[in-house]
Amino acid sequence: MTTGILLHQRFGHSRRGQMAISALFGLSLLALAAGLVLSWRDSLPDPVATHWSGGGGADGFMSLGTFVAVLAGTAAACIALFSAIGVYWGRAESTRRLSAALNVWIGGFVGTILAGGLWAQRGLADATEARIPVWLVAVATLGPAVLAVVAALLVPGDPHTPATAPVGPDAARAELAPDERAAWIGQAGTSRGAMVLEIGIALLTAALAVMTQLWVMLVVPALLVLLFLAMLSFTVRVDRSGLTVRSALGWPRIQIPADEVVLASATQVNPLGDYGGWGWRVALDGSGRTGVVLRKGEALQVDRTAGRGFVVTVDGAAGAAALLNTMAERARSDASTRSGGASGE
Repeated sequence: MTTGILLHQRFGHSRRGQMAISALFGLSLLALAAGLVLSWRDSLPDPVATHWSGGGGADGFMSLGTFVAVLAGTAAACIALFSAIGVYWGRAESTRRLSAALNVWIGGFVGTILAGGLWAQRGLADATEARIPVWLVAVATLGPAVLAVVAALLVPGDPHTPATAPVGPDAARAELAPDERAAWIGQAGTSRGAMVLEIGIALLTAALAVMTQLWVMLVVPALLVLLFLAMLSFTVRVDRSGLTVRSALGWPRIQIPADEVVLASATQVNPLGDYGGWGWRVALDGSGRTGVVLRKGEALQVDRTAGRGFVVTVDGAAGAAALLNTMAERARSDASTRSGGASGE
């Protein structure tokens, strides 16, 4: 525990440090499982079962050392990838938190699969007699998920960084009287194509669970349905406080204060080409921009302070951008007034 506190104090406020801590934890879970199964070497069959058919019988085999190396190497490569995303594209806290969570989850998931699958083979003379524990997939998926959530919550959020430069003179603005209030509300929904794809994947995984009679695998489509519902629809609101984008389930949710808006504009988005898919995404161009990308077409793009950016696909983005620029300008004016009043006192 002391070591963890020291690591957080030393590295916790940098992207590299945050990813290093989460990667170290994920690799530690993996190493613990690998060390455990290697200590069982004398009680395991040779080769060990590494794959099971739909009927539950073993149909793939490897030597213990090769199996551990393949799983550990694959997990380590995934952790390296997630860490790189967090370091190089993690300007926004959501990206860093997701990367840290995935680092911890993949180490725990692969470690649990490794240890659980081989624990069931202890004492067997022939690996063909091995049966995969029905609880293994559920435990391997959900157990590390708890640790992953903790890891995500421990990643520091973005500090409040008000803009100092004025909104650009060419930026679109809403025509409002100085004391007039206004709000813009839009709905961002998933495209029909993405909806069909997501439902199809959930149904396919459910069908596989039924056909193989691995009932615990029904956890996977259940989680997919929950994720689908979370990403099905978002409410987009622009008002004096800034921009709020919230899922119909209440989470995920993002709030961009008006005084952090550098520029708001309307743009066109191609989910696959620009973000690699649909949902809560990170741009593929290396900018670190995050977004709620639910369909192709019109989107509201917000450039924030500290080099951050955010996009949400929504109709009427030009009107939302104009109002958000006006609110950003008012926030600067209000801050200047408060600063002048404080100086006068």
